[in-house]
Amino acid sequence: MKHISILVPRGAAALSCIEGAFTCFTKANDFLTSMGRSPLFKVQLVGIDNDAQVYDRLFKVSPDVVVAELEKTDLIIIPAVNGDMNNVITSNAEFFPWIVKQYKKGAEIASLCVGAFLLAATGLLEGKKVATHWLSANDFRKMFPDVELVSDKIITDEQGIYSSGGANSFWNLLLYLLEKYTDREVAILAAKYFAIEIDRTTQSAFIMFNGQKDHQDESVKKAQEFIEQNFQEKITVDQLSDMFAVGRRSLERRFKKATCNTVSEYIQRVKIEAAKKSFETSRKNIMEIMGDVGYSDTKAFRTIFKRATGLSPLEYRNKYNKEAVLA
Repeated sequence: MKHISILVPRGAAALSCIEGAFTCFTKANDFLTSMGRSPLFKVQLVGIDNDAQVYDRLFKVSPDVVVAELEKTDLIIIPAVNGDMNNVITSNAEFFPWIVKQYKKGAEIASLCVGAFLLAATGLLEGKKVATHWLSANDFRKMFPDVELVSDKIITDEQGIYSSGGANSFWNLLLYLLEKYTDREVAILAAKYFAIEIDRTTQSAFIMFNGQKDHQDESVKKAQEFIEQNFQEKITVDQLSDMFAVGRRSLERRFKKATCNTVSEYIQRVKIEAAKKSFETSRKNIMEIMGDVGYSDTKAFRTIFKRATGLSPLEYRNKYNKEAVLA
């Protein structure tokens, strides 16, 4: 029997993560029973204390057990908790010694979406890879520079520590763990039952690039604004350096520090985001859109677009353009 501990954190936790994880593993017991096999999972909700937590102002979740009473578990699931992450971490700090202790005793740990912030706060992620919601990527990098964030991934698996990408992609991690603990047949049955696309590995297609302007470097902000207003043109670092009277090396260094992107990466991301919006809303063909965003090399555009989104331009248009979908 595998013991699954789903944390009941303090703060604005994502109820879907708690309920989804609970349902996934309890339903898996039903699947196993229907196959003539023994149930495998004992699922408990675990709190810092016995107090019920109220989520979304309506839903009360009561722990089955508190950390001080739970000596051994096999898998700890950390759900997403929204809000100011410093406050979230402080409010839930009493979980951390227990999580570390359990990991050292052989338990595995899985963070769902922005639950990665709580997992990172334990110190167990240093030198490891982790995924989280793409919208929180910059905040995560600033708070935990010693952790390698892979913002395009849906699942990471590092020495018994797992994480999932944004929002409902936590289901992909649950299926991944279910297959690991049972077998492919059970995982496929669960995927079909819950109508989840199994083996999805990237969240790149969902990432929306809005530019990182939560910094105080005015020269960099002006460079960002120029790029965003003139993405159709060929923009160089030297051009920006001259325009804003900042040395090239200094601009590169300051730009990277402020935005977590090099200047060329930022230019590419702005161009690709404009192309994505055009694919979603217009009837233009690939060559027209490519020209609109300042690319003349078809191969280069396709390569960069797929690297950014995980899809080719044609696949992206067919997936997100309403007229293409209906056709």
